[in-house]
Amino acid sequence: MHRKRIRGGIFCMVLLLGVVSILFSAITEAQTWTPLPPYNTLWPLWSSTLSPADPVTGLPIPLVSNLSSSTVLPVQPCLTWDPSRLYPFLLYNSPVGLVYYDPVQGVNLWPPNYLIDQTTGLPQPIYLASTYSYYTPTAADWLLNNVQTANLSYISTYPTFALQANPIVLPPVLTSALPGLSTALINLVSPPPALTSLLNAGSLIY
Repeated sequence: MHRKRIRGGIFCMVLLLGVVSILFSAITEAQTWTPLPPYNTLWPLWSSTLSPADPVTGLPIPLVSNLSSSTVLPVQPCLTWDPSRLYPFLLYNSPVGLVYYDPVQGVNLWPPNYLIDQTTGLPQPIYLASTYSYYTPTAADWLLNNVQTANLSYISTYPTFALQANPIVLPPVLTSALPGLSTALINLVSPPPALTSLLNAGSLIY
């Protein structure tokens, strides 16, 4: 009788552990965002392009482990979000480091000023509520309305960043006579990526 009770207790414990494990797995898979250092902005786990599934666990894994200014993205644009903002940042590579696009400020060096302590120059990570990992994914309509514009804006401003990395100093007489010469030359030295090499909205949504 005593052995039956022990066996029954063990069976119940195993069953309980199994249920907890299944629930934990389901909760983990339901997560939509994860923060990345050093600024704590959120990375989309809901995008299979930016967070492909691990072949062993099946869980989404971000393409990059951090979003510092020196991070090199394997695909572009990538997406990161500060939940205090209405829309995310779209991220791109450039000859001088990571850059970002938003509809108001255009394309600028990453990170935005508010993510840096202006006294120390160190990262100033954003505060995240405990429910951040289950926030709603970026609206498909926003991506459809903004990604193409962001890609074009990135390509058009790419020469500016290329010139920062590879300054071309021309005689004043040439600069005056041919104001676009520096841009033309830098496009030969460091051409922008082809538009067709950039992800479209559909690639980010799924």
